[in-house]
Amino acid sequence: MTLIPPCAARVGDMLETVATPSLTIDLDAFDANLAAMSAYAARHGVALRPHGKAHKSSEIAKRQVEAGAVGVCCQKLSEAYPFARAGIGSIHVSNEFVGADKLAMAVELASHVRLSVCVDALSQVRALGDAAARAGVTIDVLPEIDAGQHRCGVTSEDALLALVDGIAEQRALRFAGIQAYHGGIQHVADWSARKSEANRAADIASGYLRSLDARGVRCGVVTGGGTGTVEFDAASGVFTELQPGSYLFMDGDYGGIGWSGELRWRHSLFVLSTIMSATRPGMAVCDVGLKGLAVDSGLPRSVHWLDTNTAPALSYVAANDEHGMLQAQHDADADFAAFAGERLRLPPGHCDPTVNLYDEYVCYRGERVTDIWPIDARGLSR
Repeated sequence: MTLIPPCAARVGDMLETVATPSLTIDLDAFDANLAAMSAYAARHGVALRPHGKAHKSSEIAKRQVEAGAVGVCCQKLSEAYPFARAGIGSIHVSNEFVGADKLAMAVELASHVRLSVCVDALSQVRALGDAAARAGVTIDVLPEIDAGQHRCGVTSEDALLALVDGIAEQRALRFAGIQAYHGGIQHVADWSARKSEANRAADIASGYLRSLDARGVRCGVVTGGGTGTVEFDAASGVFTELQPGSYLFMDGDYGGIGWSGELRWRHSLFVLSTIMSATRPGMAVCDVGLKGLAVDSGLPRSVHWLDTNTAPALSYVAANDEHGMLQAQHDADADFAAFAGERLRLPPGHCDPTVNLYDEYVCYRGERVTDIWPIDARGLSR
């Protein structure tokens, strides 16, 4: 006997009837964010290559390309497969990789899409070049430079030039540019401090470009940046391509940092939850805990009643495996027993790992479900 749980939602359902926990997208906010970023990149004359690790959905990637993106980024090779199957023709793996299994995936992907990858060691270049030559494919290669994060990337001009020379020796590889990504500054809360750090990262990248230019090496692409620094990266004159991801959804962490007047993103991603218990004064318990919310960037910073006429203000104060603890903000003796069964919308603290906990997005406009999008790259982290 095969037992399959019923689906959480169907197109046409009212949001109040959607099973919980469910990961939902407010399409009005989503569309506004999508259009704003596409227009911003176009206005500044830079290419937009959004990061698929944020949403892990080929349905969303197709909408980004339709809105003007040149392709997508993936952080892992296996993550790229659903995007390639969906017809995304240009995929950049914005990460280093080693091992025969990873090389096999790279050459397979390169037989279906224009694939670019990152390297920061000659051993990676040689292994990739040999594998690509045997498979009869060509792969674009972008050496990564350490723009200040001190994670991956070369740390000297000589090391970069050695990689460029190594790529030139491989008939199946093509030097396509450099990656300069500094993830550590994306969430700097103060706008001015974040701008200063982003400009410093751009200056580091510019120094590497000068060393390439002195050798007569044309660098066609300088890719990097993220949601938190996109406005500075676009204006830097250094980056030709931007890699933001979270802008589509926003989350609690990004929502808590300073933004300029020109870029304002709306929360579009919410975990839909239900109050399941309320036996203690001033407290309620919902059905979303650690298995439905990533808390590496903190607990949800706001709690929204689905029924906006519901008055009591709540704070999400603790997450257990399957329980979310809610506390009254103003009345420690409030009785929430009457609110059992009421729905809440919770904006996650960090969208990327929260998305990786779910199989689908329940998309809605107003209070009605209008679409269901699979999260088809979920769990693909090789």
